Amino acid sequence: MRKVLFTLTLMFAALSTANTFAQEKAVESGAKIKFEKETHDYGTVKQYGDGSCEFEFKNTGNEPLMISNAKGSCGCTVPEWPREPIAPGKTGVIKVKYDTKRVGPFGKSVTLQSNAVNTPTKTIRIKGKVKAAPKGEAPVNKSGAPANE
Repeated sequence: MRKVLFTLTLMFAALSTANTFAQEKAVESGAKIKFEKETHDYGTVKQYGDGSCEFEFKNTGNEPLMISNAKGSCGCTVPEWPREPIAPGKTGVIKVKYDTKRVGPFGKSVTLQSNAVNTPTKTIRIKGKVKAAPKGEAPVNKSGAPANE
């Protein structure tokens, strides 16, 4: 009777170990996203200054990575992301533009949706403080003309 119980216990342990190993193997397969940094601190920037930053990431998985969507936490935070698949081992960049016309401290986020098995929903963050422009200093557009013309 003891031999039968011992044999059944060994079989159960072997099956449990094999099942756990198979589950771990399945999790390892797929696209994986790893960011160089997850928060960008602008420090103090001038009002109407450059609010652009980049977040570099790498596909550390074994299948192509697809970012299906990126959404800023408000209209003042606009992300751009690669629409093409990122091959395993390759890198990509998420560009974020913050509208610096608002004065004061800020903390915003961008939420990404992807096929990454490690984090299908990933949030990256920006923070800083916008310092008011001196009185009489008008914002300018890309052509160098005042923005309000």
